[in-house]
Amino acid sequence: MRAQEIAFFKLVQGDKQFQVPLYQRTYSWGREQLERLWDDVSELVEQQLDGGEPSAHFLGSVVLAPGQIQAGGVQRWLVVDGQQRLTTLMLAFTALRDHFRATGAERAADRVDRQVLVNEFHEGRDHYRLLPTQADRDAYTACVESTPRAGGGDNIGAAYRFFRGVLAQGEEAGGEKWAAAVETALKDLLSIVEITAERGDNVYRIFESINNTGVGLSQSDLLRNYVFMLLPRTGERVYQELWLPMQQQLGPRNLELLVWLDLVVRGHSKAKQSEIYREQQKRLEPLAGDEEALREEVAHLAERGGRLLRILEPHREPSPSLRRALEQLEAWGGQIHYPLALHLLGLVDTDRATAEEAAQALRYVESYLVRRMICQIPTNNLNRIFMEAPRELEEDRSPAEAVRRLLSGRRRRWPTDEELRQAVRTKPFYWGGRPTQRMHVLRSLEASHGASEPVDFDKAALTIEHVLPQRPQQAWFDLLAEETEDGQTPQELHDLLVHTLGNLTLSGENSKLSNHPFRRKQEILDSSALRMNQEIAAAERWGRAEILERADRLAQRAITLWPGPIGAVRTADEEWAGWATLRAALVAMPSGTWTTYGDVAELVGSHPVPVGNYLASKSGIIGAYRVLTSDGRVSAAFRWPEGRGEGTPQELLEHEGVPFDGSGRAHRSRRLAAAELATLLGREVPQEGLSDPLPDAENAAAARRFEGQLRENQPEAAEGVLEALRFWEQQGGYRDYGRTAETSCFPMLDAGTATQQHLLWPLALYPVTGTAEVVFQYLKNISPFDDTALRRELLERFNQIDGIELAEAKLELRPSFPLQVFAEHSGEICAVLEWFVHTAALDLALRK
Repeated sequence: MRAQEIAFFKLVQGDKQFQVPLYQRTYSWGREQLERLWDDVSELVEQQLDGGEPSAHFLGSVVLAPGQIQAGGVQRWLVVDGQQRLTTLMLAFTALRDHFRATGAERAADRVDRQVLVNEFHEGRDHYRLLPTQADRDAYTACVESTPRAGGGDNIGAAYRFFRGVLAQGEEAGGEKWAAAVETALKDLLSIVEITAERGDNVYRIFESINNTGVGLSQSDLLRNYVFMLLPRTGERVYQELWLPMQQQLGPRNLELLVWLDLVVRGHSKAKQSEIYREQQKRLEPLAGDEEALREEVAHLAERGGRLLRILEPHREPSPSLRRALEQLEAWGGQIHYPLALHLLGLVDTDRATAEEAAQALRYVESYLVRRMICQIPTNNLNRIFMEAPRELEEDRSPAEAVRRLLSGRRRRWPTDEELRQAVRTKPFYWGGRPTQRMHVLRSLEASHGASEPVDFDKAALTIEHVLPQRPQQAWFDLLAEETEDGQTPQELHDLLVHTLGNLTLSGENSKLSNHPFRRKQEILDSSALRMNQEIAAAERWGRAEILERADRLAQRAITLWPGPIGAVRTADEEWAGWATLRAALVAMPSGTWTTYGDVAELVGSHPVPVGNYLASKSGIIGAYRVLTSDGRVSAAFRWPEGRGEGTPQELLEHEGVPFDGSGRAHRSRRLAAAELATLLGREVPQEGLSDPLPDAENAAAARRFEGQLRENQPEAAEGVLEALRFWEQQGGYRDYGRTAETSCFPMLDAGTATQQHLLWPLALYPVTGTAEVVFQYLKNISPFDDTALRRELLERFNQIDGIELAEAKLELRPSFPLQVFAEHSGEICAVLEWFVHTAALDLALRK
C-alpha cells in the first residue's frame, strides 16, 4: 500500500471514478458532522478574506483499491474507507455549483461541474466522478444532474440541502468574493491522505481491519506522555504532586476539556479539540530541556483545572454571588461560556477583579444567551464569540463593563428590549433552544415573583403546559373564532398563539389539565403553588387578548431579569432575524414537499400577510414556490422575479412528485407543518415520546386509558389497532405509553443483548387524534434503520396498504396515517410489523 497527502482537488482530478462497494453502509452523515466540516471550511474562507495565507486543513484518509479499466473508459477506484467524507465533499461541490448558477456565475458553475463532479466526455455511469452504493445512487445523481428530485428526504438530500443553505447564508454576510473563497477552500485547502492498495490485495480484509481497531489514545493522553517524556529527572514528583490529583479530580473527559480550554484562554481561539496535542506540543517545544519551566506549565494547568471544577460544580465556589451566577449558567446548560468563565475566575484568583465583578459579568453572559434564545437568533457564531472573548476584553475596564461592551457589538446580536417584547408575543418559544433552557426561562420567571415560600424546583416534578391546548376541543375553537381576523380561521389563530411564551406555564398536573375547557383548567391552576398559574386562573377567559396581555407582562419581567445591550437600538437597515429563518427553512425543505404561508409565519413568529409580502418583494429566495395557501393552492399574488420563467409553482412541484387534484390543491401528505420545518432546521421540537418505563401499576392504568380513549374516539378502528398490538406482543415486543391526557401507545422492541438494551419502535399511536405516526425521526439514528434504504423499504411497505400514503420526502420526520386504516387492513399492518421485527433480529445477529 502507498500513502500520500494531497489536496482534495488533486485526488478527484482526471478521468476517474470512485465507486463505493456494496459492503459499505449507506451515506450516514447528519447535521452534527456537516456543521463540524462547515465550521472548518468557514475558518479557511475567513482567513483568505482577511488577507492571510491559511494552511491546509487535514480531513483524514481515503483508502482506495484499483478497479477495472475498460477500453476508452475511466480509471475506477474502489473506496475501501472514507466514503462518508468523500461523498460529503462531492455534495458540497454540487451545492456550490448550483449556488453559482443561482447567483448568475455560470462560468464558475461550469468549472466546478467539469473539474470536480463529472467526466465530461463520458456517458452513462462513467459520467460521474463518484458512484455511491446502489441505495444512495439515485439520490446522488439527482443532485449532480439537478433534476427536480434533487435534495430529497434521505441523508444524501439532507446534506445537499444543508450546503445550499449555508452557502446562501454565507453569501449574504460575506459579499461577492465569498463564494470564490469557498471554492478555493474546498479545492485546495482541504488535505486528504490517499492510501492506495495494490492489485491483488484483499480489499474487504483491509476494510475490516480499518473498522475494527482498538481504542486509541486521547489528546490528553498524548500530551501527558509528551510532557513527562521531557521530564526525565523530576517527572515522578510532578506527576504525583500535580498531574495525578488534577486527573483524578476532573476525570478523562474533563481533563481533555481543560487542555483545550487552556489553549483557548491563552489566545488560541481557533484551536480545535481534535488538534489539542499538536497545538500544545508546538507551544511547549521551546521549553524542552528546562524542567523547572515545564513544571510551572503543569502547575498553571492544575490551577486552571481547579477553576474548571468550580464551573462544573458551582457549589465549590466560595463567593455566594459568583456561585449563584455559575449555578444559573449550569442550569442553562452547555459549555459555550466556559472559556470566558475560566478567564474571569482567573482574574478573581489573581486579584485583578472582585468576585462581584466577575458575577455581574457572568450575569450579562446569561442575559445575552437567554435573550438570543427567546428571540431565536441562530447559534452558529456563538462558539467563536466566546472562544475569542478572553483576548478581546478591554483590560482597562471592569470585567462586567468589558463583557457587556463586547457582547453589545453590532454583529454579536444581543436583542434589544423591543425585540424581546416582540419575540415573547410572537415567537414559538416551545421550539426554541434546548429543553433545559426552556425550563430555565420559565423557572426564572416564576422565581422573579419573589414568593415568601418559593417552589423547590429540584423536588417539584414540573413540565411545560400549554394553557390553550395543542389539540383543543371544539369549545376552544369557538372562543378563538371571536377574535379571528378577516380571512383567518380559528385553527390558524390557534397555531400562531399556542407555542408562544404567553400561553406556556409550568405544572405537575399536565395529565389532569389536558385539553379541557378553560374553566376546568382554572380550578386546577388556582390550587397551584406557582404564582404564574394563579395569575392565569384569575383570568375570565383564555383567548388571543389574554395570551398577548400575559406575554407583555412576562416580557417586562424578562427585561428586568436579563438586561440588554449597551445602546440598545437597532438601525433601520438591519434585517429582522425572522427573515433569515424563513430563507433557511425553505432551503431545508426536501424536494417533493410544500408548506403554507401560515406555517412559515408560525415558525418565524410573524403573520401570513407579511410573510407573503416578503416573498413577493424579494428575488432569488430558494424554494419560494413551495409556499402555498392554507388549502394547498398557488397564491394568486405569486410572481416570479423579472427574467425568470421556470414554469408555475404547481408545475415545478408536480415535477418533484407532489400530486395536485383537479381544483389545483396540493396533496396534504406532502405538506410540511411548522413543527416539521423547525425539525429540519435542527431545533429540538418537543415530541411526545419515551421516557423511563412506567411502574407496572401505572402501566396497567395507562393501558386501560389508552383502550378506553381508543374505543370512545375511534370505535371502528379500535379492534384492528388492538389486534395489531397483540400481534406485536406475540413477536416479542411490548407496549409503552405516553404520560399526557391523550394516552399514546408505542409498540416497543428490545433488540439488544443480555447486557445492553437496543430499543426500537416503528409507530406512535394517538387514540384521540386518530393518527399513527411512523417515527422515522427517531429510527434514522438507530441501527439498522439508520440505513436510508431500510427506512425507505419500511415506508414502501406501509404505502402498499390502501389508505396509507407516506411521503418519501419525510424519511427524516414523523409522517402519519389515520388509525381508521386499521379497521380493514390490520392484517397487512401486522405483516409490516413482522418484517420490522425480522429486520431488527438480523441486525442483532450481525452485531453479535
